[in-house]
Amino acid sequence: MSFNLRGAILANVQGSSEDQVEATIDDAMSSGEEKMLPGLGVLFEVFWKNASEEQKQEMVTQITNGLQK
Repeated sequence: MSFNLRGAILANVQGSSEDQVEATIDDAMSSGEEKMLPGLGVLFEVFWKNASEEQKQEMVTQITNGLQK
């Protein structure tokens, strides 16, 4: 039996408002639970697929800078 985790996560957040998406991200980050990581990964994938090259470069820069601390 195959379970499409990506599809389930997308279905769960489909149609969410900006406030709801932000609350979902904040909740996942503040909980510190590893089970939230796949959801954050799917949201990052959505961002990446819809981002301009400039936005992608800014994200890479921010992540790289954060890893240096």
